[in-house]
Amino acid sequence: MYFPQKNSDEKRLVELFHVLSAEQRETVLAFMEFLDSRNPKDAITEVAVPQPIPRPAEESVVKALKRLRETYSMLDPAKLLHEASGHMQQHLLQGKPAAEVIDDLELLFARHYEKYQNKE
Repeated sequence: MYFPQKNSDEKRLVELFHVLSAEQRETVLAFMEFLDSRNPKDAITEVAVPQPIPRPAEESVVKALKRLRETYSMLDPAKLLHEASGHMQQHLLQGKPAAEVIDDLELLFARHYEKYQNKE
């Protein structure tokens, strides 16, 4: 299963957060909530568009997951994890052909992107 890497800002934020006292953490969270409250909630946000990467003729399921994560980088991988791992299990444990699993994964990502578009 492919797990996206956190960018360096996120990593640093998490590292710093963990060394703070409980009181300091509350202050950081309060400040972040304050900053968030200043963001206009009613503004029209631009929906990110997938960046298609051509599917190679021969591709493993793992590489397909990586390709689809890059194509649909706007999607939350945590929301895809359960279903994607189910497809991976069908391939690894039940012997479902990789090409069929990849087709299913492409449909899964497309379906989640459609939900993403409709939420925005």
